[in-house]
Amino acid sequence: MERSQAHPMEELKRMLERILDVIPPGSNIVYVDYPVHENIGDLLILQGTERFFQDHGIRVRKRLSYLQFRKGMRLPPEWIVVCHGGGNFGDLYPANQKLRETLARTYPANRIVVLPQTVYFSDEEERERSLAVFASHPDFHLFVRDRVSYDLAADRLPRVYLSPDMAHQLYPIESPPSPAGPRLGILRTDGEAAREGDERVGCDIRTDWPELLSKADYAMQRVLVLASSLDRYLLNLLPVRPLWYRLANRFVAKAVRLYGSCGSVVTSRLHGHILACLMGVPNRLLDNNYGKNGSYYRQWTYRVREGKDFENGTGNDLGGMYAESS
Repeated sequence: MERSQAHPMEELKRMLERILDVIPPGSNIVYVDYPVHENIGDLLILQGTERFFQDHGIRVRKRLSYLQFRKGMRLPPEWIVVCHGGGNFGDLYPANQKLRETLARTYPANRIVVLPQTVYFSDEEERERSLAVFASHPDFHLFVRDRVSYDLAADRLPRVYLSPDMAHQLYPIESPPSPAGPRLGILRTDGEAAREGDERVGCDIRTDWPELLSKADYAMQRVLVLASSLDRYLLNLLPVRPLWYRLANRFVAKAVRLYGSCGSVVTSRLHGHILACLMGVPNRLLDNNYGKNGSYYRQWTYRVREGKDFENGTGNDLGGMYAESS
């Protein structure tokens, strides 16, 4: 009897086990730069990362957002510094990149691992400068989410690896299907929005991650951001992290409930696409303004398309790249 083939999303989840080569089970780590904002995509990465640590017996000794990190903080040399993954490695989000550079300069005796990232630099001189900082560290490891990112980093850094996004560790997210439900549009309205195309997308409900949250949600988030900033000066004694994790879980649950009520999704958010794949909701992926979504799809989630096509350029009704999964 032939063994049934694993679901492509299960295969992507298993690929994350490559990370165990540099963060072995049982390791003591410091988890740095966990997100303290409302972006559902980053919060899915956060949940997937924590699930990965739990599933593989990785011991998290400290958890620090970029607001809580204190320069000069002492760490045992055997602890591994693990940086949150996502799409902020480069010059688009300088605060996060500067934190990673500070870690590389401050802890030459500690292994530093950056979980799966998309790499993007708008300025070549800045790319050269920043990568030189990481290249000078004797035990720096960078996981990247697509081939474009790999090529941008691997010519300067000796230890770069391809890996799917950490949110894949959450597979599967069980939710009753709603095939007759409305078509949901999760379409970017921020600086990564495509210059054209999204406004022509046909959908019954049009929204974006920030619009899913209430005024009370934002008020609580602002309080915890302020508390995180104060916690830096209070030796990280405030109970900020558990309170924030509880709120972040609530934010993600809102997105899961919304997806569960819809028959299909069209999105220009990478994690709008990944969440749909985690839940088994048919979805269509549009690109962002610098090609992150298309690069990720071509590297990984084309496996989930089940006979659907990915198009690049003209010739489709949106004038841009998209993927369909079901």
